Amino acid sequence: MSRKLRVNNIVIVGGGTAGWMTSTTFVRLFPKKKITLIESPNIKTVGVGESTINQFRQWLSLVKIKDEDFMSSCDASYKFTIRFTNFNKINSGRVEYPFSNPESIDDNRLNLWYFKKLLHPETPNTDYVDSFYPIMALVNSNKVYKGNELTNFKFYDTTAFHFDATKFALWLRDNICLPKVNHIKSNVKDIKTNDDGIESLTLDNGDVITGDLFIDCTGFRSMLLGDVMGEEFIPYNHILPNNKAWATHVNYTNKEKQLQGVTNATALKNGWVWNIPLWSKIGTGYVYSDKYTTDEKALVEFKKHLKKNKHDIDDCEFTNIKMKIGIHEKLFVKNVVAVGLSAGFIEPLESNGLYTVHEFLSYLTRMFERDNISQWDRDVYNYACRNTFHNWAEFVSMHYALGERDDTKYWKDNLNREYEKGIRDLSPTQHHGFRDHIVDKMYNFRFNEQNGINCISAGYGYFPLSENTLRYGTRTEEFDYTPYMVSIKALDDRKKAWNDVVKDSPTLYEYLKKEVHNDV
Repeated sequence: MSRKLRVNNIVIVGGGTAGWMTSTTFVRLFPKKKITLIESPNIKTVGVGESTINQFRQWLSLVKIKDEDFMSSCDASYKFTIRFTNFNKINSGRVEYPFSNPESIDDNRLNLWYFKKLLHPETPNTDYVDSFYPIMALVNSNKVYKGNELTNFKFYDTTAFHFDATKFALWLRDNICLPKVNHIKSNVKDIKTNDDGIESLTLDNGDVITGDLFIDCTGFRSMLLGDVMGEEFIPYNHILPNNKAWATHVNYTNKEKQLQGVTNATALKNGWVWNIPLWSKIGTGYVYSDKYTTDEKALVEFKKHLKKNKHDIDDCEFTNIKMKIGIHEKLFVKNVVAVGLSAGFIEPLESNGLYTVHEFLSYLTRMFERDNISQWDRDVYNYACRNTFHNWAEFVSMHYALGERDDTKYWKDNLNREYEKGIRDLSPTQHHGFRDHIVDKMYNFRFNEQNGINCISAGYGYFPLSENTLRYGTRTEEFDYTPYMVSIKALDDRKKAWNDVVKDSPTLYEYLKKEVHNDV
C-alpha cells in the first residue's frame, strides 16, 4: 500500500511531445511546483507529422494556447475529418469520420438516414455523414469557413490539426516551459528506489536528482514504470493487428489540391498508409504487422504506393518504427506515473497518438486539486485511463472487424478474428461505446447517438435497419415509409444549403497561406 503523496517537486524523464506537453500542463496549472525535465541528448525523434482529433483543443484551452500562437512555427494545418480508403473492400471507396457534432432532424433521430437508404439503395454510404455533419461541406470543397450560418458548427470547437510533432515539442519548450522548467540534457545512469517508489536518479553527468513525483515520458521503453517499477504490460494484439511502421516525408506535387483538411488512411495488402498534409510537406507512413510481411517487403510495398500516387521518393529518408501495442495494468504506481507511449499505445489509426497524452494529463491534473494524493486517487486514475484506452482500442478495432476484405492472409485473419473473446477477457468492469452500439443494433434496430461509431458503421455498410428488421419490429408485412418522406427530403435540402453557405469561402490552401503562414 502506497502512502499519501504530497507533490511539490516533479521530475519528468523524457522530452518529445509527451514530455513537453506534460511540462506545459504543470507550468500553466501549477506554477508554484518545481519541475525538472531530463532529456537524453542521444535519442532521435521521428518527427514525421502528427495528426490530432478535435479533443486536442480541450487541452489547448486548458493550458491557454491559441491557434495563432503555435501554428506558423509548427508547419501546421487544420483538419476536419479522418478518411479511410479501401478498408471495407478493394476499390470500396472512402469512409469518413468528421469532427463536430451531428445536426439531427426529427427529434434527433439519426436513424432517419437508414430509411432513405432502404428507399434508395443507390445512395452512397458517405451520404450519411454528408447529411448530418455540416463540416462535410468544408471537407467536400476543401474550404475554410468561420461564420455562423452552418448549424451546430463552431470552427474553434470542432476542428483539429496536422503539425510537425518535433517542432511542436520545441515550441512548447521554448515558449512556455523555459526557463520555468529545469531542463537537463543527460542520460539516466542509475535509479535508486525505496518502499515509496523512486528515491533519486543519478545522471551520467554526476548529478543526483530527487523528487516527489516521477513522470515517465521515455516512450516505448517505459524506463520508470516498466523497467524500474516492473508494472505488467497488457498487449492488445487480441483486437489490434499491427506492430511496425515505416515513416517518411514527401513533397507536394500539387499543393493547392493535395493540401486538404483530411488525414487519409489507405488500406494496402498488409496494413495501411497514413497521409498527413502539413503546410510545407506531407507526413506519411505504412503501418503493418511483421507477422504477415517482412520489413523489406513492407518498404517495397510502401514505396510502390507512393510512386503510384506520383510522389518523388528518391531523396526520402525512411525510418522503421517498432510499436508496442497495449497498456500497462497500472499507470500510477507509488510515486511513478507514465504519460504517452510509456503508458500505452493503440496504433496510429484514428489519430490517437496524442489522444491518450492529453486525456491522461487531464485526469492527472484533477488529482492535484487536493494537497495529498492517496491510494484511492491512484486507483481512480488507473481505472479512468484503462477505461479510456480500452474503449478507444475497441473503436479502432471496429475498422478492421467491420471490413470484408479477404484478399490477403492479413485481411482474412482480421475478418475471422474472435473479437468478442478478447474484449470479454480484458475489458474493464464499465465500458460503453462499442458494446452499446452492437447491442442496440441487435436488440433495438437502431444505433446510439455516438458520432464516430455511427459514421464508421454507415461507411462500412453496417446498418441497424433492413426490411426484415422493420417487419420484425412492427409485425406487419409492409412498412409505411410515408411519415418519413418529408424528413428525408429535408436531409437533401439541408445538405444543399450547407454547400451554398461555404461556396464562396477560401480554400484551405488560400486561408493558410494568407492568415496563418503569411506566405506572400
